[in-house]
Amino acid sequence: MKGMVKARYEPENSSAAAVITIPAGDLQLKTSVTDATLFNAPALYHGLVLSLEKPSCFALHYDVPKKDVRFQFMNTVSVFEKPINLTYTHARGDNLTTLDGSLVVDPANKVSVNYEFGSGNCRVKYAYAHGELRRTVFEPCYDISKNAWDFAVSNQCKGGDSIKATYHTTTKLLGLEWNRDSSINGSFKISASMNLAEQKIDPKIVAESTWNFGLGL
Repeated sequence: MKGMVKARYEPENSSAAAVITIPAGDLQLKTSVTDATLFNAPALYHGLVLSLEKPSCFALHYDVPKKDVRFQFMNTVSVFEKPINLTYTHARGDNLTTLDGSLVVDPANKVSVNYEFGSGNCRVKYAYAHGELRRTVFEPCYDISKNAWDFAVSNQCKGGDSIKATYHTTTKLLGLEWNRDSSINGSFKISASMNLAEQKIDPKIVAESTWNFGLGL
């Protein structure tokens, strides 16, 4: 049995969430709760999500308070001896169905596509890992329906730290992110976002920390 606790800190709002995973052969049973589940909630099941997963095969999520179901099916097909990973997702409550596909051309190049049924929204992303160690990754993304580009560049530093910058051309939103992973202290992330279209640029700072631990039950 495994557990995970995630905390999010913002100047005006803070939150926490916990996930407990129970292995059952090839399947995994998960229970997800938020701080609202235990504190100031109208009912104990507030913020409770139950999941049944088989990695790389399927996932079923049930949102208890919303009585909503979301399921995913994953599969891999081979085209010209290249594996294409496919993920089909349907959210009943939002009436949203998407299909994600990714193709690893070689260790340095990857192409992924996200298509939303009904609306026809489609996003195509290309990832290029530069250098011998492939620590620096460039990720341009084109939104066909909006005729707009998004850009991201990240760098994996020695010691486990990583830095990432993103820019959305439609919203002119610039984001900066710093991550640190530790097998002892968990992972920690600080992100800042700012809207360059505003006359007064007021960065929004968010800090997140995650701890993973085993439960000897």
